[in-house]
Amino acid sequence: MWQGATKSAHRRELSDCDPVSGVMPAKYNSVISIRTLLLSGIVALLFGITSQSLAANDIRLPDIGNPSGNVLTPAQEKRLGRAFMRSIRSSLPVIQDPLLSAYIQSLGERIVQANENASGGFQFFLIDAQQVNAFAGPGGHIGVYAGLITTTESESELASVLAHEVAHVTQKHLVRTYDAVQTMSLPAAAVAIAAIAIGAATDNPDMALAAATGVQAGMMQREINFTRSHEEEADSIGIKTLAEAGFDPTAMPVFFSRMGKASRLYDNGKLPEFLRTHPVTTNRIADAYGRAGTFPYRQRADSLDYHLARERLRVMAFKDPREGIDFYSKSLNDGRYRNEEAHRYGYVLSLIGNRQYEQAREQLERLTRESPEQVEYLVAGSDLEKLSGDPQAGLEILKTGLKTHPANYPLTIYYAQALLDIGQPQKVIPLLEQQLQGRPDSVLAYKLLAQAAGDSGRGSEGHGYLAEYYYLIGDLKSALNHLETALRDRDLSYYESARMAARLKEIRQEKEDLEAREK
Repeated sequence: MWQGATKSAHRRELSDCDPVSGVMPAKYNSVISIRTLLLSGIVALLFGITSQSLAANDIRLPDIGNPSGNVLTPAQEKRLGRAFMRSIRSSLPVIQDPLLSAYIQSLGERIVQANENASGGFQFFLIDAQQVNAFAGPGGHIGVYAGLITTTESESELASVLAHEVAHVTQKHLVRTYDAVQTMSLPAAAVAIAAIAIGAATDNPDMALAAATGVQAGMMQREINFTRSHEEEADSIGIKTLAEAGFDPTAMPVFFSRMGKASRLYDNGKLPEFLRTHPVTTNRIADAYGRAGTFPYRQRADSLDYHLARERLRVMAFKDPREGIDFYSKSLNDGRYRNEEAHRYGYVLSLIGNRQYEQAREQLERLTRESPEQVEYLVAGSDLEKLSGDPQAGLEILKTGLKTHPANYPLTIYYAQALLDIGQPQKVIPLLEQQLQGRPDSVLAYKLLAQAAGDSGRGSEGHGYLAEYYYLIGDLKSALNHLETALRDRDLSYYESARMAARLKEIRQEKEDLEAREK
């Protein structure tokens, strides 16, 4: 049974994730060693990574497969994509914040639905870093840096970057390089791809090259770049997708133009990451304006969700909540804001962070009078009640919100946490199991399920959930340890024992494949 000291230890394990951002701490980074995994001949399955060489001749790739996309089956690409994400989570500060995750996924899905060539599930995720960039990996996993969102000046600009990246995926650019990856085991290939993604998207090739020993990694880095024709195609399809999705099609050239003007303020060695990995030329901007001009002009107001996400990210970036209080109080007094409601929301979060609960309540009441069902305000109100000493009132706010927004992911996650806080873990498991049907890779869901099972006295189930939690963040050793612990429970049913034994075998094989590549 999961009780006593063991239960307390697991609670400490599960409390390591930052409560606001959901970002895993640094101690979980680099759980999987990526030394020697970048073999010659491996090229990126990354979409959205370019270099200044685009201004020169196209890079000629060998014709090693059918460009129609039959090198990897959809099932193989999906498995590779999930393995890629495990490696990303172990190496980068992926934001698990339910509100921010829900926003970027919702915006991405709107783009995908407007792209007539998109098929299968796309997953969009955020990285807690101020780089102005985005990248994607196999299986339609598209990462967006926090700095990109806070740099955009409209939701259409943000959507334009997502549309461009989605176009690279749907057009299967560089799909012929998949058969080079087939020479490696799936987990090893995923780690190699993730290493290149990290190095390229941050414009820090040392992060990728450090993973290669005795390999012509510089040549590899050149081979992952897109050809000029690929970029033109992604621009063209991306602009069409923007128009179909109801966004301003000129947002892409506008963003390109603004980034191009910004480049004049830097020397070549200090350009922002977006400019290094997405070279912006006069011709490219002109072509983008020309393509956008073929669609009817559409001025689209930014959604409130976009503005709230930007301010939530801004608050997370402050080192001290008092910085946020000073920033928002001044901007609200001076009228220096793009969206008053979103700035007041940022002010509320900063006040809560600094334990100024009464002032936060006053500001939040102004927001809820205008938008009483806004999910962000419901979550803030629940947090405020809990921190003020009334967790039951906070629970009721979330419960009422779920009646208006059934199965809403952020509300469900916060409601599950609220149930745990007041000692009702037995209600959490069916609630979150249902969420996993739509979000099978939800790190937070498994984290809370593990705690709920442990608090309910269902120790073996708790270890099983913990195993999946650690597996998703790339810590295979801890995943195996928890499965082995669960299997020692003599009261485990035959079905559960067989299922966990099979899972143990699967993860152990993946770990052995990775270790074999390191020798």
